Amino acid sequence: MIKNETEKETILIVDDTPDNLAVLGEMLMPHYQVRVANSGPKALTVAGTEPLPDLILLDVMMPEMDGYEVIKYLKDNPRTSDIPVIFITALDTCEDEAKGFDLGARDYISKPVRAPILLARVKGQLEIKTARDILRNQNNWLELEIQRRIRQYQKVQDISMRALASLAEARDDETGNHILRTQNYLKVLAEELAKHFKYADVLTKQTIEIYTKAAPLHDIGKVGIPDHVLYKPSKLTPEEWEIMKTHAQIGADAIRRAVGNEEDKDAVDFLYVAMDIAGFHHEKWDGSGYPKGLASNHIPLAARLMALTDVFDALISDRVYKSAYPMDVTIKIINEGRGTHFDPDIVDAFNRRVDDFENIAARYKEQQVPKDRK
Repeated sequence: MIKNETEKETILIVDDTPDNLAVLGEMLMPHYQVRVANSGPKALTVAGTEPLPDLILLDVMMPEMDGYEVIKYLKDNPRTSDIPVIFITALDTCEDEAKGFDLGARDYISKPVRAPILLARVKGQLEIKTARDILRNQNNWLELEIQRRIRQYQKVQDISMRALASLAEARDDETGNHILRTQNYLKVLAEELAKHFKYADVLTKQTIEIYTKAAPLHDIGKVGIPDHVLYKPSKLTPEEWEIMKTHAQIGADAIRRAVGNEEDKDAVDFLYVAMDIAGFHHEKWDGSGYPKGLASNHIPLAARLMALTDVFDALISDRVYKSAYPMDVTIKIINEGRGTHFDPDIVDAFNRRVDDFENIAARYKEQQVPKDRK
């Protein structure tokens, strides 16, 4: 706490000799609030009691616990470690002073104490402490302010991502729950895969957060699909299916244009991941997917994770062209795609977290079946 101009600083005087306490007290009381302790243990008790002293004048030579022991305890206690200590002592060898400074003392005053010297040294140390406290408070405020701004920035990012994603979902008669489900599936899947030695260094906590943030944009490209294809309630013709498949590249290109020539790539790292997810989440492990026909590890990891979560959610959800599959059938289909449609490691991770997938599906269950498209 920074003292205001009218509030006196508190000085704790520690000495086992009553006369010394009286003399030092008389010198200081006109200028400061003075507290006293006549032993090391009492000094530790007083020093840790509110209001904490702003400075401690500490005698070195005391029975039971000398000044060196006292300062060790003071510096080891987070509540008292920053309180400046000035040794008051008759010891005047270089070795004695060096020992005190090594233990954290700020200054030495030799006995007998003269008032001008004492007041000047005390004032100097208190001014240093005040400056240090102001700097610490400013740094703490700046750190809190930076954290607040970062949280605001991240919240704006998240809201913007969901707003963009909702455009695609609205075009496809999906709901926001699909976004929440796939986002949570992906996070659970990535956290489980991170336990595998092959992915521990890649799937850090920060990377998983970026993947999770980018997941809602996986179908953003559907905004570019013509209505007669997107809203067709029956099976698509081969020509129409080719048009539908272009949504992956449309999404990736849209995000690429949004990123543009941004030089600070770290600031928009989630958009690069979103680009991978949008562009490649329909690729298959065996190379039979679209739009590029990528295979195995050539498919970005975020897209491989999204591929399983998107298919899982499609299988358990009602669509205008099908009813939801039972959970056991869905799990069976996912496992049948191991090594063909899906990365085997990701399927194995899914099998270890099936219960979490079921819980997420139940938590964000649709309130009603989507209406038939007109």
